[in-house]
Amino acid sequence: MFQPPPTVDAEVFARYPDGLRTAAAGSEWNKGQPAGLGASSFLEGPSFDRAGVLWCVDIVNGRILNVDASGSFSVAVEYDGWPNGLKIRDDGLVFIADYKHGIMVHEPGSRAVKPYLPRAGLERFKGVNDLFFARNGDLYFTDQGMTGLHDPSGRLFRLAPDGRLDCLLSNLPSPNGVVMDLQEHCLLVAVTRANAIWRIPLSDNGVTKVGVFLQLMGGLGPDGLALNAAGGLAVAHAGLGSVWLFDVRGEPLLRARTPGGALSTNIAYGGPDNADLFITESESAQIFRVTMPVPGKPLVSHRQSECPGAGTPRMNS
Repeated sequence: MFQPPPTVDAEVFARYPDGLRTAAAGSEWNKGQPAGLGASSFLEGPSFDRAGVLWCVDIVNGRILNVDASGSFSVAVEYDGWPNGLKIRDDGLVFIADYKHGIMVHEPGSRAVKPYLPRAGLERFKGVNDLFFARNGDLYFTDQGMTGLHDPSGRLFRLAPDGRLDCLLSNLPSPNGVVMDLQEHCLLVAVTRANAIWRIPLSDNGVTKVGVFLQLMGGLGPDGLALNAAGGLAVAHAGLGSVWLFDVRGEPLLRARTPGGALSTNIAYGGPDNADLFITESESAQIFRVTMPVPGKPLVSHRQSECPGAGTPRMNS
């Protein structure tokens, strides 16, 4: 008989100040969302820099945010965009998956957000969502837009340090969070509207033998992903108010709940021993924290070149 994994409640680490939750319910972003998902803020994209500062985004209000060790928020920059995913390269440059503009970059302290990859060749993205740096500098990112089971045309891209852009998959029903396994032999992608995690092996010719690694149920579907040092996968399950921890074989080990709300959108390992998992919960505009049994995989990436083709990359399909 199947035994459900043990359940723990995450604790509140930080609460987004009410004064910063300023977007009206009739904002352009909210008008495009399914009924009931409009909000005055939407926290996403947690990522730690080398100084231990937690960065995240507020999609609705176009803000890149910093959260200090005491849980206090500050606005690093506010701009005309819809920032969704965020990752920090090893040189400190902040990369943003912006639904409105494509891949953007922010140099800390600059008070500016600049275009990095606004389109694939001549074609605009559907709406990029999340991103991941491989050790060799390759940047993987998902292009979700409004895709789903009704329109399984979401895409997965890889941008190489030399500017070459490859579309690895174009048939995903709502691709979201993305990570690689410890050996970087395959990608794991949250496919939200299919309520699944896809396993995408890499080969010299692209991808091969794509399959379902995890089939979830309930809620809205998986969102952000994070890998631990043993190769286990943490999955933020939006709509279920939970983060699941699976081992490297896909067996469930733990469920961590966010008592403040059901929209557990994304996750990042951090803390003194890199064993605390920080969870953005967008319904209550809070960040939760829970100590995990295994520390997170250190996020170490190699610096990309400035991509001489960025903005007009060499597109390969």
